[in-house]
Amino acid sequence: MKITAQEEYGVRCLLQIGRGGPEASLTIPEIARAEGLSNPYVAKLMRVLRRGGLVKSERGQAGGYRLARPLNHITVAEALAVLGGRLYAPEFCQQHPGSEAVCAHSTDCSIRFLWRSVQQVVDQVLSKATLEDLLPKPGAGPVPPPTQLPSIGIN
Repeated sequence: MKITAQEEYGVRCLLQIGRGGPEASLTIPEIARAEGLSNPYVAKLMRVLRRGGLVKSERGQAGGYRLARPLNHITVAEALAVLGGRLYAPEFCQQHPGSEAVCAHSTDCSIRFLWRSVQQVVDQVLSKATLEDLLPKPGAGPVPPPTQLPSIGIN
């Protein structure tokens, strides 16, 4: 269970665009320069994000990429789903049953229960955190630590 480079950099590119405000538009070279990434890699990320409906592209001299919706209407969960997917998906077990034709633990799998539970907690946190939550407020200093993200009622 890892966050992939595509997921990390894709969210960072979204934040880079969002820093400019609701009407901000950035080109691939501007995003690449700001994030220290190559132009081709940013182009790939922008293509994925555009196809996923998170950014819009505009051609021409004043063109570039802008967010499809306001920062507070794009959740981190949605961005990660577009960029790569979930940490655990139920079909994982069907793809990796081991050497048996059918998994020996299919009726009572404590490991599957654990991964499903972890995924539920991750989904709760990520679906409540918006891109706006990840950017510092003007004059507020650095972004707050994760413990200050929206409360989801998990103790």
